[in-house]
Amino acid sequence: MYDWNLIVNAFTTMLVTLDPPGLAPIFLGLTVGMNRAERQQVALRGSIIAFSILAAFAIFGAGILGLLGISIAAFRIAGGLLLFFIAFEMVFERRQERKEKASEIAITKDHIRNIAVFPLALPLIAGPGAISATILLSGSLSSPVGRAALLAVIAMCVAIVYVTLYVAERVDRYLGATGRAILTRLLGVILAALAIQFVVDGIRAAFVL
Repeated sequence: MYDWNLIVNAFTTMLVTLDPPGLAPIFLGLTVGMNRAERQQVALRGSIIAFSILAAFAIFGAGILGLLGISIAAFRIAGGLLLFFIAFEMVFERRQERKEKASEIAITKDHIRNIAVFPLALPLIAGPGAISATILLSGSLSSPVGRAALLAVIAMCVAIVYVTLYVAERVDRYLGATGRAILTRLLGVILAALAIQFVVDGIRAAFVL
């Protein structure tokens, strides 16, 4: 009989690492100015891409990064720097200025797809922490049944993330223009701190290695 403690531990680890409640307000800040349908499209696309990324790491494990010669520490540093750039734009409303100059087609087809891939799917959902946890868990669940169970766990956790983001957009109706501006800048600062933490953790891990 299979050890269900490992599966429960994997589910708990992945859910805590993904942190759906923490992603919801950041998602609102990143998608400010979008309507309900556009937000749902970003959430769905981002969740699917994030699941694909985590599933790939669950199946192939550390071999992916090892094949490319990339360490988790380097991945944390790169992800942190890119995330800091997004936070900078949120604080100073550079993203909003670009959106106002762009056409409606560019926003619905280009902007939405870009946001869903970066920074939502990577590195916010399938970030260095989630990837690291996935690689570690794939080592514990290395049998075919274990890998299948890990994929199911990842699917359930990402589904919870999607539902959280789906509900989060309704909150935007009660914020108003002033509330959105305050929230965007506040979350930009929080996102900047999170980005710096990624970089610090990456540098620390690099020196330890």
